[in-house]
Amino acid sequence: MRAVIVSCAVLVLVGAGFAGETEEGWVSLFDGKSLDGWKASEAADSFKVEDGAIVVQGKPRSHLYYDGPVKDHNFKNFELKLEVMTTPGSNSGVYFHTQFQQNGWPSKGYEAQVDNSHSDPKRTGSLYGVKNVLEAPAKDNEWFTYHITYDKGKITLAVNDKVLVEYTEPENPGPNHPPSGTFCLQGHDPKSKVFFKNIRVKPLPD
Repeated sequence: MRAVIVSCAVLVLVGAGFAGETEEGWVSLFDGKSLDGWKASEAADSFKVEDGAIVVQGKPRSHLYYDGPVKDHNFKNFELKLEVMTTPGSNSGVYFHTQFQQNGWPSKGYEAQVDNSHSDPKRTGSLYGVKNVLEAPAKDNEWFTYHITYDKGKITLAVNDKVLVEYTEPENPGPNHPPSGTFCLQGHDPKSKVFFKNIRVKPLPD
């Protein structure tokens, strides 16, 4: 009887996780099994799910936008946590405050760079084109944690719990930086293969 009770408890916990709710106000954006709640631009074949992770490889370039029900995919203040693994020579990124567009590089929002060994010298942890990191904080072929926070105009990027970038928006950040938006994962090019898992968000008060 004890074994049955324990098994049932485990099933309840697993079921709760796939329903999207996690601890302390965190909500999952990826169920680990499918791309439900996500929408690809340009080339849907650039994204697939394997072994509980989203595999991103731009075949050709493409971007995968969160399009699900959490906050109606419109986030203002938030913490975003995810686990990432790059392969040698890969380039990708995590956009926030962005908007779906069918073609081209996203024109709205910010990009948290994912790049530990690509020819682009802007490394993982960079707020791309705004405040750049030139030394890779993680290694290829190893999972690392990415923690992205936007809170009332202050942006913080941390990798493996080490803060790499802190940036405060100017009073008028311009039309390319709206006050809210969704997230997206970048499929940069055919040679860039990157993995994302355990993608979860914690909305913060306005």
